[in-house]
Amino acid sequence: MEKQNGYSPSFKRPADIMRMRRKRVRSEASSPAQGASSPGSMRPFSPGPLLVAVGRSGGGGGGVKRRNPFADIENTLNSAKRRLVAFKDGAEDVMMAAAVETRRSTEEPEEDVSTKTESRQRLDFTLMDAETTHNNKVSSTNSIQRLLTKPPKTFSEDDSLFDEDEEEMKAPLLQSPARVSDLAPIAALVCEEYPADWSLKTRVLFTSQLPFSWAEQPKAQEEAAGLTQQCRAQYTALPRSIQDPKSCSELRCAFQQSLVYWQHPSLPWLSLFPRINAERSFAGKSTPWAQDAAVQQSLMSEWSVSLSSLYSLLKSRMCPYFYLCSYQFTVLFKAAGFCGSSSITALISPTTRGLREAMKSDGIEFSLPLVEEKRRSKGQQGASTQCAEDDDAELSKSKGVEGCAADEEEDGADEDDMESGFSWLEEMGIQDKIKKPDNIHIQLRKEHNSVCVDHKPESVVQVEGAHTFTLINFLINCKSLVAAAGSQAGLPPTLLAPNAFRGATMHTLKARSVNVKTQVRSTYQDVCSLEITGTILPSTLHVITHLVASAQRGDFEAALYTHMPTAVMNTHTQQCDSRSVDVCGCGLHPDSIKQLQQSSSLGKSALRHLTMNDYNYTWNT
Repeated sequence: MEKQNGYSPSFKRPADIMRMRRKRVRSEASSPAQGASSPGSMRPFSPGPLLVAVGRSGGGGGGVKRRNPFADIENTLNSAKRRLVAFKDGAEDVMMAAAVETRRSTEEPEEDVSTKTESRQRLDFTLMDAETTHNNKVSSTNSIQRLLTKPPKTFSEDDSLFDEDEEEMKAPLLQSPARVSDLAPIAALVCEEYPADWSLKTRVLFTSQLPFSWAEQPKAQEEAAGLTQQCRAQYTALPRSIQDPKSCSELRCAFQQSLVYWQHPSLPWLSLFPRINAERSFAGKSTPWAQDAAVQQSLMSEWSVSLSSLYSLLKSRMCPYFYLCSYQFTVLFKAAGFCGSSSITALISPTTRGLREAMKSDGIEFSLPLVEEKRRSKGQQGASTQCAEDDDAELSKSKGVEGCAADEEEDGADEDDMESGFSWLEEMGIQDKIKKPDNIHIQLRKEHNSVCVDHKPESVVQVEGAHTFTLINFLINCKSLVAAAGSQAGLPPTLLAPNAFRGATMHTLKARSVNVKTQVRSTYQDVCSLEITGTILPSTLHVITHLVASAQRGDFEAALYTHMPTAVMNTHTQQCDSRSVDVCGCGLHPDSIKQLQQSSSLGKSALRHLTMNDYNYTWNT
C-alpha cells in the first residue's frame, strides 16, 4: 500500500481501545476454561472475537486475528466505505459466532448434562458478546458521523485521552450539512432583473458553457433586417429559451439590431468616445480643423443643429435619452417618465466652480444632489444629538448645515474675528509691522468649500424642467465647451443616442466570439466567450443581456467595463409621479422601458459584474 502523508495504519482512536479492553475482559470472564485449554489460539490485544477459518475442518482449527480495519486507506475514518461497512460488521459477527457455536455443538460427541449446560451457557455468552460488539460498532459509527459535523475538541493536560465523552455518546445523531441543506434549503434572493445602470460601457465580456456561434458573422439578409428593424423601432418577441440559437434567424436579426447606436460628429479615422482623458487616442491623428477657423465654424454649426434636433425629440418623448461628451464633462439628458421623474432632467459631471458660476449667470437653476444628501445626513445627525445638551445642539446644528449660506456665515465669523484681531493690533500700535492678508486670499478662503468638490463625483449637477432648454442654449453658446488647444482643439463634443436624429451617423458595436479552455481545479474546461466593444448605451446593454439569456438558456456571466466619469450618472434623483407619462413611443424595447423607468439604486457606483443562473440575476458594483 502506498504510504500517504498524515496516515498511520496502526492508529486507533481512544474509544476503540477502551472498547477492545472491555470486550477482552468480558471474554476472559465468560470462558476461562477455553482460554486456559488453548492459550495459543487466543492472541492478546485482539481487536475482535476469534473466527474459525471457513475452509478448515473441525471445530478446533485455531483462531485467526481479525483484520485491522485501518490497514487499508479505504477504511479510514473519513471514508464512505468505512462508514458503510461499520453497520454490517456487527450483524455478520453475530451470525458468524452463532454458526461456530452451533457447528461445535453438532460435531462434538454426546456429553453429560453439565457439559451441555456449559456449552449452552457459552453459546449464550457468545451471542451476548456478539450483540455487544454490534452495539459498540453502531455507537462507534454514530460517533464518526458526529465527528464529521462537530468541531474538534481541545484537551488539556489533566484530561485523559482514553475517557469517552459521555455527553457525546448520549447526544442525538446530527445530520450532515448536505442532508440539512436538502431538508431545509436556504431561501435565495430571486432577482429576475438587474437595476438600471445609466453609465456608459466601453466593453462587455460574456462567458458561458454553451457556444456563442449564433453571434458570429451574420448573413446579408439578417444584417439588413436588423438595421431596418432598428430604424423602424420594431422588436421581435423571442421565447425565453431557444433550443437551437445558431439556426434561429430571428435571434440573429435581433442581435444585429441591438448593436446599433447613433453618433454625431462621425470621423472614420478618429474614435470620438471617450473624450475625457483621451489625448493619447487623438495624438498623431490628422486634425485639419485645428488651424482652420472656417472648418471649426462649420463643425460647430452642424453640431448645434444636431443638438437642437435631439432636444426636440427628447421633449416630445420620441427619444428616451442622449449623451453629450466633451473633453471636460459629460451631460446626460433624460426624457420625462424615466428614472422616476415627470419632467426632463439633465445630469452634468464633473463640474467646476467656474462652470457652475457661468450657469448661474445665465439663469440656470440647478442642484448638487450628492452635496444635499450629505447635508441632510449631517442634519439628521445634528438633530439626533440635539436632545443631549442645548449648547451641543446649537453647535451640531451650525456644523451639520452645509452649503452656500452656512459657508458664508462661517466665513463671516472668521472675517469678524480677523477684524477684531487687527483692531487689537491697532490698540497696541504695531499694526504696520504685521502683514495683513489681501482681498484675494480672503476671497479664496471663502470659496474653499465650493472649490473642494471640483472634478469629483460630488460635483454632479442636476437641472430639471424648463431650465434644461436654457442649458441647451448655454451649451451651444459656451466658448469653453470646445478645447482651444491640445489634440482635441476645435472638435465639437460627441452626441450619442439610441435613436436616429438630424446629422447622426449609424454606428454598430463590434462583436467577437471565441472558445477557450480555462483551468478549473486540476482539469480544463471549454468556456465560450462573447466580447462586445464600442459605445454601449444603457438600453443596448439591457437588450443584449436578454438575448444572451435566451440563447444561453439562462446561464452566463458578464464582465462590464465602465467609463468611470459616467458612473455618477446613477445618482438617485428626486422621485416624482411619472406613471401618467406615456413613453411607449420612444423607440426602445418594452422591457428596457420598464427597467429605465425605475429610479436608480446604484448611487455613485456602476455595475461591474453580472451573473445569471436559472434566469435569476446577481450583480456586483
